[in-house]
Amino acid sequence: MLIVMKFGGTSVGSPERIAEAARLAVASAAQGHQVVVVTSAMSGVTNALIDAAQSASKGQWTAAVSQQLLERHRAAAETLIGTDPVRKTATLDILGRRLDRFEKLCYGLSMVHELTPRLLDAISGTGEMLAAPLVAAAIQAQGRGSQAVDATEVIVTTDQFGGAEPLMDDTARKCAAVLQPMLAAGEIPVVTGFIGATADGVLTTLGRGGSDYSAAILGAALDADEVWIWTDVDGVMTANPSEVAGARTLPEISYSEASELAYYGAKVLHYKTILPAFRKRIPVRILNSFNPAHPGTRVTVEGHPSASGVKAVTSIRGVSLIAISGTGMQGIPGIVAKAFDVVAQQQANVLMISQASSENNICFVISSSEAGRVLKALRSALEVELLRGNIEEIAEQPVAVVAAIGDRMRGTPGIAATVFGALGTAGINVVAISQGSSERNISLVVDAQDASRAVRALHDAFQLDRQA
Repeated sequence: MLIVMKFGGTSVGSPERIAEAARLAVASAAQGHQVVVVTSAMSGVTNALIDAAQSASKGQWTAAVSQQLLERHRAAAETLIGTDPVRKTATLDILGRRLDRFEKLCYGLSMVHELTPRLLDAISGTGEMLAAPLVAAAIQAQGRGSQAVDATEVIVTTDQFGGAEPLMDDTARKCAAVLQPMLAAGEIPVVTGFIGATADGVLTTLGRGGSDYSAAILGAALDADEVWIWTDVDGVMTANPSEVAGARTLPEISYSEASELAYYGAKVLHYKTILPAFRKRIPVRILNSFNPAHPGTRVTVEGHPSASGVKAVTSIRGVSLIAISGTGMQGIPGIVAKAFDVVAQQQANVLMISQASSENNICFVISSSEAGRVLKALRSALEVELLRGNIEEIAEQPVAVVAAIGDRMRGTPGIAATVFGALGTAGINVVAISQGSSERNISLVVDAQDASRAVRALHDAFQLDRQA
């Protein structure tokens, strides 16, 4: 079986964690599997790199950042490699050259004072380029052949800096040429997550969830049997365990359920990251490197049906409801189009939309950080309609979105009745409702202070603490 294993920042956050990641990869290889490792940067490193780049763009560059990063990675190398002088020298040389490149980029940035997306990619991808040689060295120290591979050699992307998309045919050809010979020789390649390169070799990054995305891209390009995402939780849960004591790990969910859960606030897996695996029907496992004995969650095309229809309850916090209302809106064409054109111009992401059939009110949810400027722009763009009285009010309200999610909700009678009955019993007012034609989620807007109670009420109502 060919397995692509991705280790997140906390899973490679210290020499001890890197050694454990190496042990997990070597153990799977010892069982006869072919293993490709994808590594994130050590925890906190990417943020430090981005902060350094932003400071340098303001003329505030200091080499102290580079020195701190070198000391942290050198200490890890000393611990992981031990007394092998050749391997230690080679690894430290790689680390030094990559941090020297980082210093030169930041120094140049401090001169020109312009942080372009292309330059930010070149700097922010350095963390993975520092981590990969350490993980490869740790695997070698445990008796298995391993090489660090820059993803710039194997993942070909568009030139959309900050959020590049893979060119899968080109990537598959490069993976066959670079990675397959290593696998055939029994080695474990360690590929840098988060980054790729254009066809011209210019470094790019894959955006949010980039290292998970890298694993899925490589899994699809190599026709892997499974992709394993090693993180610091026991998989995807029925609710946030910090607010629902009875939350439990879901043994299996579908790709569509994973997508819905990620969109509605579940932090374990970002929906974009599983698309390459989904298209190849490759299962993705979410596992805990701090608790490797736990089976975690398996994400497949079909998933595992839930008797209640609802698999999980999740929520989005820090959002605001923008409501445009007025009796004069009825039958007047163009108001909705104009409103959402304004939202698009402000580059605000709309999380949910609801409109009554009377057309007297339309409301939508956006991030609270974007609400102020969107509200101001709407009042300006719809000034004529406000003066004429067609629109009576454009208002903002801090809220939370709570979603009940599950593939089996589709066509199952009584789901909505259970949802609203549970919230009614808990004394929680529902401000707005939205359900798509897919019927795999019901989204509710509630007052921000009621969000936790709403999640608990729905979790209890569908008895999600019990194994289906």
